Amino acid sequence: MADKKSPASGWPIAKGDFHSGDANSCVAVVTMGSHLDEQGICDAGAALCGSCKTENLGLEKVIANIISNPNIRFVLTCGTEVKGHLSGQTFQALHANGVEGGKVVGSKGAIPFIENLDDAAIKRFQAQVEVVDIMETEDLGAIKAKIAELTGKDPGAFGEAPMVVEVKEAEGGAAGAAVAGANPQFLEIEKRLDEVETRIEFVNAEVAQRIGRKIGRDIGILYGLVAGLFVFMMLIFLLPKLM
Repeated sequence: MADKKSPASGWPIAKGDFHSGDANSCVAVVTMGSHLDEQGICDAGAALCGSCKTENLGLEKVIANIISNPNIRFVLTCGTEVKGHLSGQTFQALHANGVEGGKVVGSKGAIPFIENLDDAAIKRFQAQVEVVDIMETEDLGAIKAKIAELTGKDPGAFGEAPMVVEVKEAEGGAAGAAVAGANPQFLEIEKRLDEVETRIEFVNAEVAQRIGRKIGRDIGILYGLVAGLFVFMMLIFLLPKLM
């Protein structure tokens, strides 16, 4: 059996929209913009599972929980990308490229600024885990199969003790508020992104409803035509016999 270590006291140390499972598991699952059966994913062998919708504070919380548990050696990114924020792409960019001047190198997100993680924490994250990307996958069977595959490769706990960092969340809990203190424009941009995302989701739902109504109407017309044709054929068949 792979060697294991105790995570930091009170792990997971950063609270958020996730479920925790076996602290000895080598896999953490981040579903980005999707809300899946997180408890079921943990029951399938993940140490941690939850969404991550922002490319700043959300990422910091995920990373804080990873580096405070040396047993986590793989991070499985899945689910849908978050429009505007691009938390999935930013997460992968952070692992690959790190941070310069507080900004995630290579991120395409709107506000990819890291405030609560210093250089040592970021390097620890990069060294401790491998990021396995199956983004845009919401299929629970595929996710659980990947967890099983990764747990079969468990290399054992990372060779250093848990690293504990404090993730400070500004009053009100707004994502990105940590950097908004330095520049209030960031919070305004964040707010507008959330509004745009909400509108897009509403439009998508409305389009789906309209398509559904149209399909239902078309099917009704088709059934009517088939029934009319059936009656017409029956009349043609029976009329000579009645004459």
